[in-house]
Amino acid sequence: MEIAMGAIGPLLPKLTSLLVGEFTLEKRVKKGIESLVTELTLMHAALRTVAKVPPEELGEGVKIWAGKVKELSYQMEDIIDTFMVHVEGGGEAANPKNRVKNLLKKTIKLFKKGKSLHGISDALEEAVGQAKQLAELRQRYELVHQTPVSASIDPRVMALYKDVTELIGIEDTRDELINMLIGGDDWLNHPLKVISIVGFGGLGKTTLAKAAYDKIKVQFDCSAFVSVSQNPDMRKILKDILFELDKNKYANIYNAVREEKHLIDELIEFLNNKRYLIVIDDIWDKKVWEVIKCAFSKKSFGSRLITTSRIVSVSEACCSSGDDIYRMRALSNDVSRRLFYKRVFSHEQGCPQEFLQVSEDILKKCGGVPLAIITIASLLASNCQIKTKDQWHGLLNSIGHGLTEDRSLEEMKKILLFSYYDLPFHLKPCLLYLSIFPEDHKIMRDELIWRWIAEGFVYSEKQEASLYELGDSYFNELINRNMIQPIDINEDGRVEACRVHDMVLDTICSLSSEENFVTILDGTRRNVPISQSRVHILSIQKGNVDVATTNMAQVRSVTVFENDNVHHMPLVSSSRVLRVLALEDCTVSDIGYVGSLVHLRYLRVGSKNIKKLPVDIGKLYFLQTLDLRGTCNLENLPSSIVSLRNLKCLYINGRTELPSGMDNLTTLEVIHGLQVGHAWNENHNLDIVKELCHLTKLRVLMFIWSCMHESTKKALMESLSNLHNLESLHIKPYNESFDPVDEGWVPPPQLRRLSFAGLGSFQTLPAWINLSSLHLLSCLSCLVIEVFEVRPEDIRLLGMLPTLRYLNFEINAIESLSQQGAVEMLVVTADAFPHATKLSFRNIPVLPSTFPRGAAPRLKHLESGFPARWISRDDLDLGMGHLPSLENVEFELWYEESSDSEVNEAEESTNSEVNKAEVALKAAASDHPNRPDLHIDRSTFW
Repeated sequence: MEIAMGAIGPLLPKLTSLLVGEFTLEKRVKKGIESLVTELTLMHAALRTVAKVPPEELGEGVKIWAGKVKELSYQMEDIIDTFMVHVEGGGEAANPKNRVKNLLKKTIKLFKKGKSLHGISDALEEAVGQAKQLAELRQRYELVHQTPVSASIDPRVMALYKDVTELIGIEDTRDELINMLIGGDDWLNHPLKVISIVGFGGLGKTTLAKAAYDKIKVQFDCSAFVSVSQNPDMRKILKDILFELDKNKYANIYNAVREEKHLIDELIEFLNNKRYLIVIDDIWDKKVWEVIKCAFSKKSFGSRLITTSRIVSVSEACCSSGDDIYRMRALSNDVSRRLFYKRVFSHEQGCPQEFLQVSEDILKKCGGVPLAIITIASLLASNCQIKTKDQWHGLLNSIGHGLTEDRSLEEMKKILLFSYYDLPFHLKPCLLYLSIFPEDHKIMRDELIWRWIAEGFVYSEKQEASLYELGDSYFNELINRNMIQPIDINEDGRVEACRVHDMVLDTICSLSSEENFVTILDGTRRNVPISQSRVHILSIQKGNVDVATTNMAQVRSVTVFENDNVHHMPLVSSSRVLRVLALEDCTVSDIGYVGSLVHLRYLRVGSKNIKKLPVDIGKLYFLQTLDLRGTCNLENLPSSIVSLRNLKCLYINGRTELPSGMDNLTTLEVIHGLQVGHAWNENHNLDIVKELCHLTKLRVLMFIWSCMHESTKKALMESLSNLHNLESLHIKPYNESFDPVDEGWVPPPQLRRLSFAGLGSFQTLPAWINLSSLHLLSCLSCLVIEVFEVRPEDIRLLGMLPTLRYLNFEINAIESLSQQGAVEMLVVTADAFPHATKLSFRNIPVLPSTFPRGAAPRLKHLESGFPARWISRDDLDLGMGHLPSLENVEFELWYEESSDSEVNEAEESTNSEVNKAEVALKAAASDHPNRPDLHIDRSTFW
């Protein structure tokens, strides 16, 4: 249902734009479009209703009808886009409504001109007729009401009745949770405490909560364990709590007619002056918690609440502090093996040699998820008989491909599907889209968001809306709901990439196949029915697959991963509606056909064999993303590139030279990988420096600076001063005289990341970081900068940046440190670095003890570097106790390498200093309550 809804969503504003009245349409077409808008609006509303029902509970007629609605929507959008291509429009790509409007202003009465446009009119009329037929089908068979609900048992109920002897490896996590609940000798005197367990489906949240609950409930006056679920009846939940607390007193509570307020009052009265332990399991909505918590007084000394949820934001709402959230972790390899072996072989020790490797491969795919391990182990040893080795390999190869159809796996899929059904309709196609990626693939955040936009999953009718920001919120919400696993978290806390757990991938592959949403060619049996069905999103994964049998006419998206057959893909050019083409790590050498793919929104080429782009690429009027980072032998871009008026993202490598006229691309938001100046060509890409000032929508600018021209430095300064929307500026200087961002620069107000990491340095902290400019840097969360000289006021200034999370501040003058016999510590104020989580001070006299109590309260990672002789001094305070959140400390100890003539005596003295410094640092770390990890490197002075 969600796929059909996603297809209609971006289509409606386009159709509406055809009716604005500023141009002439054939009367029959205009009337038909009005009818079509009405019908599609009603269909969209009907699909919203149907989407709330799990697919297995829908009638077959509803599914067929929804599929036809999806196909009609795709067909209709293709017709409109074809019209836009014929009239050679540009306009604002971010807003479909505005884009169409701008196009049609230029094309009054064009529907009446030419055979091709007449054909478009005919196609529109045919689509209108199809819409009417679908409307009649919906009414004739009352399809929207065909939602029979079949009774089913919630598989999570079984977690409440697990025998303790079945729970392999739960003791450590259970005791860890118990320590959070009642740790300390005086816990009885502490007020009500709420601990929330969070993690995605199948990790064992309910099992863990029940294990802790069963062990400690005897220490409380009363206890209750209740489940909430996705569609809670609040009165029933409150009655469940009362019944669990006292089954005798509230034996007839379910027969009583009570309002929520009366039930809450009853709970408050019953719990008064009692110590209680209550578990509220499986909360999906913060609003539900807001109601439930009204029954529990914060003054209930010695009482404890445990909540569980799959959603991070819900867990955060339940607790007053992030320290009270227990984040579920995957089982260790050892515990995973023990659990698997016990389920398959009825004991925890050992595995027959013939199954050893395949069992390790299966466990890797299970990823430490208890539910997955138990389910698959049960399947391999069903009916008290262990399956053959070939059957083990068959199961292994099906996991992560949506092919695991055995009934034993249905309960596990049900649990994962609960999370899918709870997603808002606009997130469901975004999640299913991830099935295009092979298992264990690292999915880059920005690449994924721009793909979503190109596919039409992210859209807005509001002209001022940023599609990237909207897509970014979609990505964050999928992480919040534990549907994707965050990886590559950068220094300022931003998730740069994600992965999909194999069990989740298996589920979304299955759903995508059922919806005919994504088609995957990877050598498995999924490539069998392609010739008989319409393919819209095609993923060609590693393997010897036959692309020639695929009908490409309706394909809107093609992604190829490491496939040698891709150079045989002129078939791609036959797809006249292709929107996304991504060639990942391929051997392709000729992509001349892309110039004919006039609907293309996203083009990514990752082949080292590409040496030039076709001139016709300038005809891709609607191209939004051009990603050429993998084309290391591409020396220049054709001049026609400046015609891409809707281009938003340009990713290149430093070798590539841009043509003049880039200032025409005023919709650009991202330029990444540019190099200005070069060892073999000092004029390399100099024009773009002057033209940057016209690209006022730039949010991200990353380039390498190897230019020595003073005039070009001045031009860069003028251009940067005009980029008021910059959020991330990353300059890699490759000459030591770099200082183009002089004191006249005014930082843009939205600047979040600022990095000058390379061979060059500023003489001192730039003048544009000063007391009067701090309000302009109120969003800055990441700063990387290198100077030749640090002044006492510099650290104070940097400490005042209100949102700074990561600072890398370095002196490029290590030789000067070798000459200093004493050290003067820089001063850090008590309110400095309020949000910093990682600080790196290279060759700058800042120690943990430099931070007074109150400073850097969230600091987790501290890096610093000193001459060893400074650290080894007895009067130097190395204490770390004033940094309450400290987890990691890295020190680089510098020492002088002696000449050959004095090697013996000097080496002994140096070793003594270094060893003494290391002992002192280790002692300081061991004294900290957190016992932070300490890493020490030894380095010689230059």
